[in-house]
Order: sequence, then structure tokens, then C-alpha cells
Amino acid sequence: MSKLHLGRGVLGLTAALAVGATLLAGPATAAAPSPAPPSPAPRAAPGLHTGHAATQAALDSTVAAGVPGIQAQAQTGGDTWFGTAGTADLASGRPFRPGDQFRIGSITKTFVATVLLQLEAERKLSLDDTVDRLLPGVVRGNGNDGRHITLRQLLNHTSGLFNYTEDAGILAKMTGQGFLDHRYDTYRPEQLVAVALTHRPNFTPGTSWSYSNTNYIVAGMVVAKVTGHSYAQEIERRILRPVGLRSTSVPGTSPTLPGRHGRAYSQLFAQTPGKVYDVTGFNPSIAGSAGEMISTTADLNRFYSALLRGRLLPARQLAEMLTTVPTGPDSPEYGYGLALMSVRLPCGVTVWGHDGGIFGSVSAAVTTRDGRHSLSSNANADWVDGPSPVPAEYCPSSPVTALPTAPARTSAF
Repeated sequence: MSKLHLGRGVLGLTAALAVGATLLAGPATAAAPSPAPPSPAPRAAPGLHTGHAATQAALDSTVAAGVPGIQAQAQTGGDTWFGTAGTADLASGRPFRPGDQFRIGSITKTFVATVLLQLEAERKLSLDDTVDRLLPGVVRGNGNDGRHITLRQLLNHTSGLFNYTEDAGILAKMTGQGFLDHRYDTYRPEQLVAVALTHRPNFTPGTSWSYSNTNYIVAGMVVAKVTGHSYAQEIERRILRPVGLRSTSVPGTSPTLPGRHGRAYSQLFAQTPGKVYDVTGFNPSIAGSAGEMISTTADLNRFYSALLRGRLLPARQLAEMLTTVPTGPDSPEYGYGLALMSVRLPCGVTVWGHDGGIFGSVSAAVTTRDGRHSLSSNANADWVDGPSPVPAEYCPSSPVTALPTAPARTSAF
């Protein structure tokens, strides 16, 4: 059986992301070496604050659970801390360093939603516009009807659109031998939406909640239609340059990370669980505006802090972004806004952010409502398990290291 297991995630929001159903003969290419016991890693980079012992312990425990490596960076006012455990590269054994890039998966969604909210503030669209008004005929058929789905419902996952990454054909190309054979394929957004529309909707728009990457592929298409530019160009112009996110990029179809980075690893085949494969390079267009971006822990902290402090959106649009819907009876501590998720931690602190899982990478970025205390983390594996650094960072005196039960998500990104 093929396998892409994104585990519990660094934040804990990627629970239930076990993906894979295609029977395969077995690995067809050489696997990377199995992880060796990690060498002692530096607790902090030279010149950075060296506190956060509970957060560091959570990182150490994640590596002890079998992940090659993990990095995290906290920002509290002018105080910066960087922690790492394990290795960024199984071949060289080097630890992560501040500024190492990684793929951020669904954290991309917060950037896309921010652009759409900026366009609303400029009166170029309304969140109550239907998809069909902006993209006539694009979402139509098999019970799906863009005339009855609003942009708001796309952004908070109440549209009912089927998640294209749960389609059997797409799954076969994302897991096991399928990934190895198709890792450099290019996907157009229209193609991914068409896959989703071969399935009936999960529910009538606005009547329930279900995480769907299709929502954000459509949202990226809306940005392009309204502005005349790709969503990547608009993110660059509206967010990356103004906030100074110099190590963040939207790679499009490029399979490489542009800056210094570690390697990304996956256990692609369930029948050989001890083998890990280097999946650092692949064409991320399969994720597109739902999850293709690249960043660093420092840039993600800077982005979420700027967003929650109101530097990117007027007060009205930020309030809309922070207006959450329930994610289900099993996860009452969580709410999903417009690509911002809130989670009330066991010690009573509420943090806001998003997480993302993509081949060989599980990431999370959160901050407090005032944007003054941020934490971003990345593990270079997609089978992440172990205690989350989030409650360790925000509830250091609490013995609880696990997050509340997270909303069900059954696919990557």
C-alpha cells in the first residue's frame, strides 16, 4: 500500500491526514538511508535568546519519535529564539540553521485569503459575491453550482466542494510509486477543479464544514480574474515586498527551493516503513494556490504578526478573517475563519494561525491575537508525530503537551 502520512502535524491541526489506498509492487528507486539516532543539536543559534526549554523539549521528543529533524522559531517582541533537533540532511548530518527554507503547504491559504480581503477593501469584489459571478460556468455540474457558492464559503471551507486531493486518481499520483513517476508533472488550476467536479458536493453550501483544497484553487483563480495577474504576482506585490518577506516565494512549477534548505523526507511505501525517500524536489503545481509556497520560520512569524496587528488589512476585513465557524463537535476548541484557525490551548491561551503538510514537510505558524508572540516550526518529514511545540511554547508551566482533538482532515496540504 502506498503511503503519505502527515501525522499529527507540528501544530496538531493536520490530524487524520493519513492518505493512501493504491496497492503497489514496492519501491522502484533507491531509498535514502534510514534515520540514524540524531547527533546532539544546538539548542539555539549563536546570538539568539536561549530560553524556551519546554519548546525545545517538544522538538527533542519529536525527533526521538523518529522524525529526521525539526526547527522552530519564536518571536516575542524584540526577543527571538531558534531551536532545532535532529538533522536537516541525513547525508551530511547538519542541523537546521536560522533562515533554512521549507515548503509551507496550506499556510499558503492565509496569503491567498489576505489578497482576496485586500481586494474586498478596494471594492473590487465582495465576499458575498458568488463564484459564478466572477468565474462564470467554472464551477458547474454533477450537483455543483457556483451560482450558490460565495467567496466567503470558499475561504472558510463551507462551500461543500469535494477536495480534489481525495480523488483516487490524484491520490495515486501523490503516493508511493505514483509520486516517483509523477513528481514533475504540471497541473493547471482548471484541471484540478475539473477533477473535483467529477464528484458530487459534500453538502449544500453553507450547511456544514469540510476542509477542501479545491476552495483555494478556485480562490486563486478569482484573484487572477479580478486583477489580471496571477495570485503569485499579487502575493508578491501586496504582501511579500511590503512586509519584507525576502525568503518567501511562490514557486509555480519550479521543483527547487531557491535558497538554503535542508532535505525533505517521506516514507512512501507502507510495505517498507523503515525506508525514507528524499522528496525535496517536485513540481508543486499539484498544490497550487492551496499549498505551493516556500518560506522560513522567521518570515512566517513576521507575516502572521503583521497580519494580526492590522498591517495588511483594514479593521473590517481583519474582523471578517477572524470570524470563525465551528469545525465539528469533536473539536470545540477550534474555529476556522478565513484561512485563520483559532485554537484554545489547555492553559486558556488562544492562538491564531494555520498549518500545512506537503511531501516531506509539515509546518505550522501561530501567533497571539495581538501579534506579539509568534511561533513557527517545520519538520522535514511527512509522518510527523510526537508532542506539539505549540502548547509547550504558550503553556510552559502546564504538564499538558498535547493539543485538543483537531478537526478531521483527510488529505494533504
